[in-house]
Amino acid sequence: MVKIGSLVFNNFPLLLAPMEDVSDPPFRALCKQFGADLMFTEFISSEGLIRNAGKSTQKLDIYDEERPIGIQIFGADLNAMIKAAEIAENAHPELIDINFGCPVKKVVRKNAGAAILKDLDKMLLLASEIVKRVACPVTVKTRLGWDQNSVRIVEVAERLQDCGIKAITIHARTRSQMYKGEADWDWIKRVKDNPRLKIPVFGNGDITNPQKAAEYKNKYAPDGIMIGRASIGHPWIFKQIKHYFTTGELLSEPSLNERIAVCKEHLNRSLEWKGEKLGVLEMRRHYANYFKGYKHIKPFRNRLVTTDNPEQVFAILNELSHAGLMLSTTSNP
Repeated sequence: MVKIGSLVFNNFPLLLAPMEDVSDPPFRALCKQFGADLMFTEFISSEGLIRNAGKSTQKLDIYDEERPIGIQIFGADLNAMIKAAEIAENAHPELIDINFGCPVKKVVRKNAGAAILKDLDKMLLLASEIVKRVACPVTVKTRLGWDQNSVRIVEVAERLQDCGIKAITIHARTRSQMYKGEADWDWIKRVKDNPRLKIPVFGNGDITNPQKAAEYKNKYAPDGIMIGRASIGHPWIFKQIKHYFTTGELLSEPSLNERIAVCKEHLNRSLEWKGEKLGVLEMRRHYANYFKGYKHIKPFRNRLVTTDNPEQVFAILNELSHAGLMLSTTSNP
């Protein structure tokens, strides 16, 4: 059993990572259908929320079919983060998550995200003050440290717990690594082995298939696993991992027509939530992943990412379903 405040998971939970321009309601709904246990929104700028910026406030949209769900916020200014947390709580999520790990330059140069790893006192202040101001559980997602010379994640996790943080997700890379190199889950095991730590510890990084999920679950003993990039265009990975945990057997990869059906549902949900223009435009990043590894897919993919009319996109997908394309024997979708 895993508990985050009053939120209880009876089995080993699988979490969908908060990913900018990916973890929106249309995609979250699909991941939920395929077995994700806990969702997170795209990360939301605290400054955007307090200014009532349209793009930020839209990310507060959550639906009952997605629950339980956490709203993730990021920022560097204490007052803005407190106000943003209060605004987020009014959207009635199951929890609020603070981003202390985003490595991208546009966030770091604002002294937010992973930049806060360079100032532990500021991290603890932000965490403790937000915990005081909201009633729902507050969690944190972070990285091992700013660079290899500043890894203090065992201490960080313990001190965040002392601030009232109810769970921590650790992406097992430093900020300087970005998404390169191998994630070092040995640090997650060290955090878990700290006898003072009682809150759940979720591991993130490099979980690309069911076998690796099982291996890391058994070897490093996290309380759950967060899946990020491996779920893009592959939302059924949650179902595959759970099946492997239960049976020790691999589910076969979805057929081309099964992928097309999921892609169509994703597109329909995107159109409904975002409108025709953005719904078509923002689906383009997903097609390459939905059909990764198929021989002769490129002409279809090129048309999918250049067509603005939703009816034409559906027509291309229908055409694709009759094309008889085969997976490459060397592919690893």
